[in-house]
Amino acid sequence: MINGLPMELSEGSPPSDAAARVLSRVTARGVVKTFGMTSVLRGASFELLAGTITVLSGPNGAGKTTLLSILSGEKRATRGQVSYVSRDGRALGGRDARRHIGWVSHEPLSYLELSARENLSLVAELHGSSLDAVEHVCSRLGMTGFANKPVSTLSRGQKQRVALGRALVHDPDFLLLDEPWTGLDAAATRFLEDLLSEQAARGAIVFIVSHQREVISKLGASELRLESGLVTMTPPPSTAADA
Repeated sequence: MINGLPMELSEGSPPSDAAARVLSRVTARGVVKTFGMTSVLRGASFELLAGTITVLSGPNGAGKTTLLSILSGEKRATRGQVSYVSRDGRALGGRDARRHIGWVSHEPLSYLELSARENLSLVAELHGSSLDAVEHVCSRLGMTGFANKPVSTLSRGQKQRVALGRALVHDPDFLLLDEPWTGLDAAATRFLEDLLSEQAARGAIVFIVSHQREVISKLGASELRLESGLVTMTPPPSTAADA
């Protein structure tokens, strides 16, 4: 175990395969977000497909976390629309869509007075997941040794694992992460890269905010660049090379 994260994925019952996924794509059309007289997003349009990884990059203050919050349903766009489309072509409403979203924010949002296991159990109950799912995620993320300790007593690396566990315990179709590599060393970074690649291979839509552009090629990810309120999409390195 390195820097609070296990060096390799633990064994256990795997999460659902791609055939069991609900979402096929998430589409943003003309998304505008203003705060008073300030325009943070000025008509962002893009599409995220099942089984893909997209890295959102851009300068500080560009609105990356704001866009992430809109995609998660935490914030509403001033104008424009985000659509969550199922594999059978249905558009899911906000409440139905949120059942399939997992979110790791830049700052862990766990309940500090609860134990790591209680935090995961609470999220699992809200999403109708079993206690077996809680134990699987605890084992898979190497949390067993501190699962019963209050989150307030844990190290930063351990708190980050709890945040990952909360996002993964209901096996989401749409996984959003805000600067997830902050504070991780090289070995822990590789573990997280493997974990995210595994999620995409099982059919999830993985969307990451990161300043570390080198992860784009490592993950075979598309890059969504946000600057001056506008976005541009660059396909994965292999696709771009073939074009």
